[in-house]
Amino acid sequence: MESAESCEVVTEENLAVLKPWTSLVQALSAWSPRKNYNSQKSRAPKGAGPTVAAWLKKIFGDHPIPQYEVNPRTTQILHHLSERNRVRDRDVYLVIEDLKQKAREYESEAKHLQDLLLESVNFSPANLSSTGSRYLSALVDSAVALETKDTSLASFIPAVNDLTSDLFCTTSKNEEIKLELAKLEKNLTATLVLEKCLQEDLKKAELHLSMERAKVDSRLQNMDFLKAKSEEFRTGIRAAEERLSARGMDASLSHQSLVALSEKLAELKRQTIPLKKKLESYLDLMPNPSLAQVKIEEAKRELDTVEAELTKKVNMMEL
Repeated sequence: MESAESCEVVTEENLAVLKPWTSLVQALSAWSPRKNYNSQKSRAPKGAGPTVAAWLKKIFGDHPIPQYEVNPRTTQILHHLSERNRVRDRDVYLVIEDLKQKAREYESEAKHLQDLLLESVNFSPANLSSTGSRYLSALVDSAVALETKDTSLASFIPAVNDLTSDLFCTTSKNEEIKLELAKLEKNLTATLVLEKCLQEDLKKAELHLSMERAKVDSRLQNMDFLKAKSEEFRTGIRAAEERLSARGMDASLSHQSLVALSEKLAELKRQTIPLKKKLESYLDLMPNPSLAQVKIEEAKRELDTVEAELTKKVNMMEL
């Protein structure tokens, strides 16, 4: 019987775990109980050093053992790892032996059934024709594929029914997936159309924004120009007023005064309109010619006076 220790072999996995040494110590600290390593009272058993060295030599084989700091902590970690490795190898060995035992049992049972078949019906696979051998192989392959316990019809029918049920479930799931895929494609199409519309709207908005920005810039330039002109006119007005003041211009001849007189004249004309209408109602009567003539003359003189005064002030403004 093979020993459990003979299961230890040098593998790339062991080398990857044990090299470099710093990574090994960090990995061991991650899964090992920290309280056993960090405790001041926890120490490796006596004689663990040679055991650890022998175990490392056995694990690495012809490969050199990486350098590491030998202290109680690293010795304790490596000793714990060697113990776990020994237990694991023992468990693996037991499993392998159990599988070998089952294989021997299956082989014995198969041989017994074959002998029983040969004795009962005098049947042997060697006596089959090529077609029969193909059929037998197909039957065996079907039984293996369907994972039946034997090649009887009672075993094949439930297996085929199970495959049919699985096929139906798979078909139903495929249909559901197709429906979901169609829905997703529809949603994707709508999303793409919406994205295209949004991109077009964004382009229009950017174009409109650029046009509005150009208008704003133009208005700002016009505003600056108008401000400059306004300041220029204001300066010219002040200079003209100063020149007129220096020449002794009458304040009544200023623009404001003339505007006020013009408004007053317009108001007087407006007030004369109802008087003229009232006067028209008296025109049909037989007037006193002499008195009417006097009133007309007075009105003409008053109107001529106002017009002369206005003309005089306008002429003075033109000068």
